[in-house]
Amino acid sequence: MGLAQYAEDGFFAPRKIAAALRTTSDEVARTAGLGKDAVQRKDRLGSVRTQRRLREMVEVLNKVEPRFGSALMAYAWYRSEPLPGFSGLSAMQLVRQGRADEVLDYIDAVDAGIHA
Repeated sequence: MGLAQYAEDGFFAPRKIAAALRTTSDEVARTAGLGKDAVQRKDRLGSVRTQRRLREMVEVLNKVEPRFGSALMAYAWYRSEPLPGFSGLSAMQLVRQGRADEVLDYIDAVDAGIHA
């Protein structure tokens, strides 16, 4: 997922992310830990919190997409695969808790061969 293809007017556009992942904007909001209002109301869509969560989700997906071969498979991993060392939480659950940096660090560690 290239970041620019998911942006519109300088902001992440949930409908573009949803189209690539073959889901809905509401589902994108939920998996990023946002309410429906965050992706439906223009004033909320441009908020720092909304844009940060969308960016974090896309960053995680971008980082693992080459490993899985498609954005859809990366999204399935993001939503459902429990990560070792995180009490069985998935990447989605960690991002929703504001722990995206930990997920990105974990992926980097796996890529470096630290976690097997």
